[in-house]
Amino acid sequence: MQRDSPWGPLAVADAHLHFFSHRFFSILAAQKPGLSLDQISAQAGIHLPPAEPEKLAAAWSHELDRHHVARSVLIASVPGDEGSVAAAVRAYPDRFFAFAMVNPRMWSPESFKPVHVACLFPAMQAYSLHEECVAAVFEWAEENQRAVFVHCGVLSVGLRAKLGLKSAFDMRFSNPIDLHSIALAHPDVPILIPHFGAGYFREALMVADLCPNIYLDTSSSNSWMRYQESHLDLRQVFRRALDVVGPKRLLFGSDSSLFPWGWRHQIFDDQATALYELGLSTADARAIFGENLLRIMAR
Repeated sequence: MQRDSPWGPLAVADAHLHFFSHRFFSILAAQKPGLSLDQISAQAGIHLPPAEPEKLAAAWSHELDRHHVARSVLIASVPGDEGSVAAAVRAYPDRFFAFAMVNPRMWSPESFKPVHVACLFPAMQAYSLHEECVAAVFEWAEENQRAVFVHCGVLSVGLRAKLGLKSAFDMRFSNPIDLHSIALAHPDVPILIPHFGAGYFREALMVADLCPNIYLDTSSSNSWMRYQESHLDLRQVFRRALDVVGPKRLLFGSDSSLFPWGWRHQIFDDQATALYELGLSTADARAIFGENLLRIMAR
């Protein structure tokens, strides 16, 4: 399956798609007294997923078919929901990869056996990447030939805001530079930083330049660009990233998450246009929009 692009048909693999399962919404509802699943649906204007994660996986598979997207990551977006993405991958092993958020202070490596990538959100759970519990996650990744996703920079969850849920995130723990020592200690573990560092673009480039096992995911609208003094646009972001890390360490991501909106095709279109205008070769486009993710997942 291939999607049309300025270079012709591309086999697209999306490195950033949130799997908001029924369990995910149940956990959100429990965080606010009186909040029901029906209220979540009404307040956020979304379709609640079925209780069976396999049915949500089927919906996403159909949606990706509609947009000619070959494969995708599914991110379990609360700690303890790794079972949902594991079930989705069991149902569609040739379509999805299981990513799951973990709080390293309270996790069970046993439950992560079917998970391809452990996702760390240090600002969300207020821990430092220098803590011993984080080292244990990297040791798990090294022993099992897995990767680690680390969210850095600005962190906002629009769905939480719509539902009136607090987002007491601590930005002290969101600098990509904090990855330097642990990336050097585990050179065989691929480390994925989403959104180009989400406002810490300079720092993400610095640490990626020093550590060849660090990759940058291109996902979302990258609205963090408005924080930059130099008034970056998407083409400038890609040009700098290509200059520093090259095309083999960039992973296309859409940051899709919810129905009825589905797969964010405009993210693909905007990023493809920016890269094509920069003169990116067809071979490099294939790498960024799919092959790099598949190479990491094939470990």
